[in-house]
Amino acid sequence: MPNSHPSCTPPRDLYLVVVAGAILLLVTHGLGRFIYTPLLPYLVGDGQITAGQGAAVATWNYLGYLLGALLAIRWHTISHIRMLLPVSLAVHLLTTLAMTQTDHLVAMSAARLFNGIANGVVFVQAPALILEWLVLRNRATLSGHLYIGVGLGLLVSSGLVSSSANWLEGTERWWPAVALSIPLAWWATARLLRLDVPVRAQSDGETLPGKSPLFDRASVPLFLSYAGAGLGYILPMTFLPLLAKDQLPADHWLLDGAWFLAALATILSPSIWNYLGAKIGDLPALRMNFIVQLTGVLAAVILPGALGLAVCAALVGSTFVGTVMLTQRIGRALHPHQGPRLSAAMVSVYGFTQMAGPWLTKQWLEAGGTLTTAFGIGVVALALGAVFAFFVPLPGGAGRTDR
Repeated sequence: MPNSHPSCTPPRDLYLVVVAGAILLLVTHGLGRFIYTPLLPYLVGDGQITAGQGAAVATWNYLGYLLGALLAIRWHTISHIRMLLPVSLAVHLLTTLAMTQTDHLVAMSAARLFNGIANGVVFVQAPALILEWLVLRNRATLSGHLYIGVGLGLLVSSGLVSSSANWLEGTERWWPAVALSIPLAWWATARLLRLDVPVRAQSDGETLPGKSPLFDRASVPLFLSYAGAGLGYILPMTFLPLLAKDQLPADHWLLDGAWFLAALATILSPSIWNYLGAKIGDLPALRMNFIVQLTGVLAAVILPGALGLAVCAALVGSTFVGTVMLTQRIGRALHPHQGPRLSAAMVSVYGFTQMAGPWLTKQWLEAGGTLTTAFGIGVVALALGAVFAFFVPLPGGAGRTDR
């Protein structure tokens, strides 16, 4: 098997593995999770659901994502990943197919809940498996490129919805996502299941994986930093189009362009932060990432209008995937004996604060606040995240995580 000899793995095999991971994120995030955002106005316009019902269905998917990440904490070993990864992809396909068959609110909510669970598992386990494989080959920095799948997923899902808008209706609008997900998920899953990632041998007196504490002096600041990132990014990535509608005239290009700009920036994000992580170290790059992302959300608060929206879309879009990528690698470097388990725990924290963001915004608006000032919640969260990032120790005494 070509993957059995780390030192002589051909570059083509390395990049095919990263491509497979990117495709799985495209499928589960783009064609599973984020496609609901551009679909929602059409589903409401078709009379399938109301806007309030659509928000409730979306909430079930957020909850499912959190539950999926929690499942990945419990079943975190390589053998567990080999079992759960294909099962989760099958659940993604079945639940997306279910959306083509029903407009019953309870059934839709159940389908989106289980789709979210599958999404959460894949988002933890696929990158964790690939990172473990790349670390064995001293190529951990390549792992960042697989997150390009998130940005591509935003563009692909938007394109599928808009290109089929005039000839599909209601539940039929989900068929393009099903049709594209099946071959992509099949190829990528088969490719990753072939990876040779042996169980790490334990030396005498060493703590077994999964038995040592997740929370210690090194990891707690990283968890708190990641929590701030989850709450900080979800506000613009959820409400940026609505904020544009509130602030701009009806014919302004940023009404649709803000989301498109954020999607384009998201595609570039992994390469940018992957390069900086390799150049200056993952931890210094993460601290820089927080400052840039904070500047983006702050721009929407202090520069109402087109300029603030454009800056926010560009800076948040170009950083939030980088935050995920860098944090996961730092966590793996801090606790190399339980990388997948730590990754799952961090995604759970991230998922929880993502759910908290829209709820806090709702409370703020009901108390008489504006959507613009609600973005101040994100500013505070990212500021705290940046502060905690400076308390994370350098893994192994150095910033790079591929050693």
